[in-house]
Amino acid sequence: MKRFTAAAALAGWAGLVIQQYLIFYSRWESGASLLGGLVNFFSFFTVLTNTLAAVVLSYAWVARDSAAKRFFAGPVISSGIAVSILVVGLAYNLLLRHLWQPEGFQFIADELLHDVMPVLFFIYWWRCVPKGHLRLKHIAGWVVYPLVYFGYALLRGDLLGQYQYPFIDVLTLGYPQVFVNAGGILAGFVVIALMVVGLDSFLKRAR
Repeated sequence: MKRFTAAAALAGWAGLVIQQYLIFYSRWESGASLLGGLVNFFSFFTVLTNTLAAVVLSYAWVARDSAAKRFFAGPVISSGIAVSILVVGLAYNLLLRHLWQPEGFQFIADELLHDVMPVLFFIYWWRCVPKGHLRLKHIAGWVVYPLVYFGYALLRGDLLGQYQYPFIDVLTLGYPQVFVNAGGILAGFVVIALMVVGLDSFLKRAR
């Protein structure tokens, strides 16, 4: 699985690099701030989650032990990231894919970040992450990440008048609908988390 882990990490970093390049290039052409482009890049839940997944895969591939490796590659953190990146893939394909038709390098980045990486990271979680360590209480910790992001996205959108995702666009939908949308996604997150915890227990018994 070492080769698989290395290839998965490479796919993750490649998708992130391509997407960052496209944002930089677009802002350079329009004369906008590149620093603003960097902030914008890391303001997407997709980018943050894929970065975490690529970090986990990179640490798993490297043989040298460290406190950071033990943290990121640990079952609880890896499983929480697995839940998040599965939500990224499902949310994109159910809510966003029909809204645009990316081409060229944007298509490659799009597929890597929203389709390829969720599948690769789930395979890594299934095959490589130690099982039997997850409990229902861990879900409470995992949901902090999307909740904090949601708060940040609303604050950023209110300050800049620009929301990263159409389903949380307060200017178009209003706060009631945005909170309904966010509640639906959070419910989906919890359902996937419950499935991951259940699958962790099942795989432990099976092995």
